[in-house]
Amino acid sequence: MTTSLVIVDTGCANIASVKFAVQRLGIQVIVSDELSVISKAQRVILPGVGSAPAAMASIENKRLTACIQSLTQPVLGVCLGMQLMVDASQENTMGNNQDTQCLGLIPGRVVKMVAHDLTLPHMGWNRVTSVKENLLFEDIDDGAHFYFVHGYAVPEYEYTLATCQYHDRFSAAIHKDNFFGVQFHPERSSGAGAQLLKNFSRI
Repeated sequence: MTTSLVIVDTGCANIASVKFAVQRLGIQVIVSDELSVISKAQRVILPGVGSAPAAMASIENKRLTACIQSLTQPVLGVCLGMQLMVDASQENTMGNNQDTQCLGLIPGRVVKMVAHDLTLPHMGWNRVTSVKENLLFEDIDDGAHFYFVHGYAVPEYEYTLATCQYHDRFSAAIHKDNFFGVQFHPERSSGAGAQLLKNFSRI
């Protein structure tokens, strides 16, 4: 049976809020870590909170890596889920200065944010500006506010869909092929976030 949307149970995410946000849009959604369920979904959301090393360890322990890498349907990474989509993350809890290897769905690297006189983590509402036309931000005002909680980010680069500025500019959203990622939490971003999830459900 094909499910409209599956949220991947990575074992390291606050999945309930994402699930409820999608359900409020009238979209059929289930949470699963079963490979057959994920692979047959029409669309997939990859959530995540916490650290990249812990999240990747959980994904690997659940044997989800190859399944996620093989997906051809639209996939949306949210917050840490977006960071896990790139090649590697500077975030490392082992103290050995080595990058954490991520899923490699979109080229790129996550780096620790430098906020200077601003506080880290970057937490709260901030403006998001699209850098190219895209379906994910359709019918969302340019400069709309979204809710962020993070201390690491992907710098602006060729796969950036939208940017945010917190001292330096960083990628608020990225995209390559069927993979989309947003650094903010659409499920906590009021009307703009609901519209983005609705847009994703139509891609």
